[in-house]
Amino acid sequence: MNIIQKEIALSNGQTIVLETGKLAKQADGSVLLRQGKTMLLATVVAAKEAKEEVDFMPLQVEYKEKFAASGRFPGGFLKREARPSDYEILISRLVDRALRPLFPDDFHAETFVTINLISADKNIKPDALAGLAASAALAVSDIPFNGPISEVRVARIDGQLLINPTFEETEKADLDIMVAATYDNIMMVEGEMKEVSEADMLEALKFAHEEIKKHCTAQMELTELAGKTVKRAYCHEVNDEDLRAAIRAATYDKVYAVAKSQLPKHERSDAFEAIMTEFLETIPEEERDAKKPLAARYYHAVEKEAMRRMILDEGIRLDGRKTTDIRPIWCEVDYLPSAHGSAIFTRGETQSLTTVTLGTKMDEKVVDEVLIQGSEKFVLHYNFPPFSTGDARASRGISRREVGHGNLAYRALKGMVPTGEENPYAVRVVSDILESNGSSSMATVCAGTLALMDAGVKLKKPVSGIAMGLISEPGKYAVLSDILGDEDHLGDMDFKVTGTADGITATQMDIKVDGLSYEVLAKALAQAKEGRLHILGKIIETLPEPRADYKPHTPRIVQITIPKDCIGAVIGTGGKVIQEIQAVTGATIVIEEIDSKGVVDIFAENRDSIDAALKWINAIVEVPEVGKTYSGKVKSIVAFGAFVEILPGKEGLLHISEVDWQRLENLDGIMAEGDEVEVKLIEVDPKTGKLRLSRKALLEKPEGYVERPPRERPEGGDRYSRDRDRGGDRRDRDRRR
Repeated sequence: MNIIQKEIALSNGQTIVLETGKLAKQADGSVLLRQGKTMLLATVVAAKEAKEEVDFMPLQVEYKEKFAASGRFPGGFLKREARPSDYEILISRLVDRALRPLFPDDFHAETFVTINLISADKNIKPDALAGLAASAALAVSDIPFNGPISEVRVARIDGQLLINPTFEETEKADLDIMVAATYDNIMMVEGEMKEVSEADMLEALKFAHEEIKKHCTAQMELTELAGKTVKRAYCHEVNDEDLRAAIRAATYDKVYAVAKSQLPKHERSDAFEAIMTEFLETIPEEERDAKKPLAARYYHAVEKEAMRRMILDEGIRLDGRKTTDIRPIWCEVDYLPSAHGSAIFTRGETQSLTTVTLGTKMDEKVVDEVLIQGSEKFVLHYNFPPFSTGDARASRGISRREVGHGNLAYRALKGMVPTGEENPYAVRVVSDILESNGSSSMATVCAGTLALMDAGVKLKKPVSGIAMGLISEPGKYAVLSDILGDEDHLGDMDFKVTGTADGITATQMDIKVDGLSYEVLAKALAQAKEGRLHILGKIIETLPEPRADYKPHTPRIVQITIPKDCIGAVIGTGGKVIQEIQAVTGATIVIEEIDSKGVVDIFAENRDSIDAALKWINAIVEVPEVGKTYSGKVKSIVAFGAFVEILPGKEGLLHISEVDWQRLENLDGIMAEGDEVEVKLIEVDPKTGKLRLSRKALLEKPEGYVERPPRERPEGGDRYSRDRDRGGDRRDRDRRR
């Protein structure tokens, strides 16, 4: 074996080792990445030939985590890894977005990149290493690739920027972003922040890029050592330059005219298609089918050129807006009468109908992944049905795009959703995109803000989002606010920013060109802030602040804390007590231990059920207080009195001498088991904790009543207490004798 290794010294003092030549040698390229106990195996395989009529890059990236990597069994009935988790999909997308722009434009062979987590260190986040591993595998292959790249995570903790922080460190961060870049240019950014400034974000990008340069240098050296500097020859495109020139000459002016006509999306698309159809009819019928695929590719290039020139030369966009203009916005809240919260947000031809549902602890999302376990109290789901773009096709499950867009909106809002006593609910936000022509994920953020406030969730601050674009050529560029779908597809950058009036909460950026300067990024961020604040104003006009109360049909939830040692009493043996409370009151009760105390959530459809359960639980955990009057139930009658339950699970002795001011021989006709009786707690034994009750203390003393002098007790202690504990009052037995 010809094993080759390359080390990368990290700024945090640790080392990454890249190794090739030992594992998965039949792949076109394979690299084992090791940092501490974490090991990632990345492989890449590309088909030798491209499929006919494929004019795009058919790249597929799969990031997979093996449960055995951390010594765990997978959950579920089958006990094996199955469909990828949302987390694995998100990491796959991060790697894909960094790699895809760097394959040659004319390389169309199916290419598969697989990254497996085969050993896990519980203190190292492997997602930040996946891009480096994938790029290194391409670096030691013969697959054409204009890399290398690397990805790093940047976190800011107590004002200090860190590269690839640990799980524990990340929890303390107010900025957490993933950055991918080549040696020369940033390619991709995604992450979340706690209302940071645009300047702070730029500083983090520069900090990340300096680290990435070291990773790229190491990969270049690895390529030399592996002898893979010469890549495979390929020919995936056959071009017809005469046809290309003919299409441009015949269609450019017509396309430019349609682009300036400011037609709605579908009418514009039909007009462009009509131009193409008209040109195809000029081709001899016997040649038409053969030339149609090439003609479509060349015509697409004409559309792209015309739209880009219109923006750069005239500052005019497809819908007639200037570069900084935002499309018309209208919003509505409380649209769905049965939802806990709902909102419609419409911006131009993009529309989101968003709902909020409030639930209990039992509704929280359970997270059971290789390195992450727990639950999520706030979730956001994004749905993009085909009808939203007028496509006539079936919807088959959730796409990776839907997972990614939903995650961006989730990160934008989650920091503003209160937790703990401020919001005891589990919260689910669902955005259904009803129309789409540009940035439906940002519409989700805006509609989500409105729906949460409509539901009565006390959102800390409203959040808005905007998608920015870029059209550039050497020496000239235009930053576009609130981009259309076509501007996203034909542009050089897709840059989404969300935030409050005080700072950025999340971002996602994909750059499709080389040489984008920090000056351009700074302008894009500043322009994005202006647009974001404009949209935020429209949101506040619709609903200035969260509703004062939840909707009448929203199930109510009350959260209380109890002493840790009382949790068992509320639950009862085998759950008997808590099940009885739920059955009798109709409330749902969830108890968990947090910070050495019991946190109890009481959830019900009406206030009466909550109040009944609350009273019951408070009675269980209440500490009996001497001198306080209780309404108790007689549990048993004995010769010397009665045992009365004054609180759930807490009984005291009502001695026969404390039942009435007059002497009683027995309790026949006075009280019976099951009777409700008012009693006063007159003593708690300091040694045994036993309770002594009195009924007569609550009765008016008879006129002329003379208190009998206490009988002198023999030496040797309190015989009364001892006899009472043994089951009787010695003085009463003496009197009966």
